[in-house]
Amino acid sequence: MEILNQVGGLVLGSVPTIVLFILLVAAYAFLVRRPMARVLAERHARTTGAVEQARGAISTAEAETAAYENKLRAAKSEIYHAREQKMKQWAAERDAALEQARSATQTRVQAARQEIEQSATAARKQIEGLSEELSAQILKAVLPAGVAGSGAAQ
Repeated sequence: MEILNQVGGLVLGSVPTIVLFILLVAAYAFLVRRPMARVLAERHARTTGAVEQARGAISTAEAETAAYENKLRAAKSEIYHAREQKMKQWAAERDAALEQARSATQTRVQAARQEIEQSATAARKQIEGLSEELSAQILKAVLPAGVAGSGAAQ
């Protein structure tokens, strides 16, 4: 019994300590643990949000990069096509100029040939006309005067 009385006295003496301990635990939970849990949860949410936001920004940047590369590829293709068209146009213009020069040259060559043929024809006629006269002069010069007249008559 004495032990029970002593235990009862100890428990009775420890009640204020127990109450203070419970108040201390409650105060700790209310003043420290809840705000710390709230701050940690907010920090975690911010970190997770920042990571998700960074992932979103990266995916957006990749999409914009892909769109830019597509536009760049299309622009290069358009420039190449325009350059090819310009080269074809220049080649066609060059071919037309060459054809025009060829036709002009052929026209000049034909005119020069006709002029040469006309000159040759005129020279032949002149030579034929002068050949008879020249042959008569040669006969006069080579043959004596009496023979030349009879040879001419024959």
